[in-house]
Amino acid sequence: MTGRKRTNSETENGDNNETKKPRVQKSLEAPFSFETERLENFVRIGREEALAGTASRPVRVYCDGIYDMFHAGHARQLKQAKEAFPNVYLMVGVVSDAVTHKFKGRTVMTDTERYEAIRHCKYADEVVQNAPWIIDQEFLDENQIDFVAHDDEPYTIGSAEDAYGFVKKAGMFLATQRTPGISTSDIICRIVKDYDVYVRRNLRRGYKRKDLNVGKLHETRIKVTDFVDDCKQQLTETRASLTDLVDEKSARINEFLRKWFTPISEVISNAISPSQTPPQTTEDSEDEETPADLPGAPLDTSTEIH
Repeated sequence: MTGRKRTNSETENGDNNETKKPRVQKSLEAPFSFETERLENFVRIGREEALAGTASRPVRVYCDGIYDMFHAGHARQLKQAKEAFPNVYLMVGVVSDAVTHKFKGRTVMTDTERYEAIRHCKYADEVVQNAPWIIDQEFLDENQIDFVAHDDEPYTIGSAEDAYGFVKKAGMFLATQRTPGISTSDIICRIVKDYDVYVRRNLRRGYKRKDLNVGKLHETRIKVTDFVDDCKQQLTETRASLTDLVDEKSARINEFLRKWFTPISEVISNAISPSQTPPQTTEDSEDEETPADLPGAPLDTSTEIH
């Protein structure tokens, strides 16, 4: 059997249409190599046939690495290998702790944790435990590998020559691209750079100083720093609260003045300085007739007085 394992219930009910029982979703964990069966009469697939997608079986591509603190850069490398051809069966080799510590240095995660991390990556179809540091033709034949995927830079750690040199010469090499700005070393560098920040973080979460390999004096200094920072934070929050309270009260006072004092000021202003009646124009005065009996009316001189 190749590919991801199927559960017992799926194997029993898989293609039996008569029972009409619902299918049980197959396990999404990639199997280890010892849990899979090898192909019969294995014949290596060429690059042209692999690219055309005309092969009678999936192309078996192999990636290997340490995969410590599994991150997006690792996942993208596996994605590139998985999508190198139309139909790929991706085998991922994970190097053990003993070999990694010998050639490259200490890891953060154990090999068991790293195996499990790869098993749960959706691009992996099979996980090769205790993968060799340098692969050879015997390993390729034993695991029925068609192509090997890795970044194109010569890999000479633990070897005087490029570990993938013979694969490149054989035309079985697939070059993947690294993801800029992220690597296990970059992540570790961030932690080392902000060492005290993470020590304080874990002490707050209940870890003991012995768990963190921190001395008593260092622990005391960190606790004092925490206390000072907490006081600063509380003072800042209190100051912000007071500022908000003052702003709110000022806004209410301004609103009160706008609603009540503005109309009153207008009434007082009108009482002190009332608006004047518009004066009459000359044309209006001439057009109007002045009654003769009104005081000040001109006398009629045309009437004689006897």
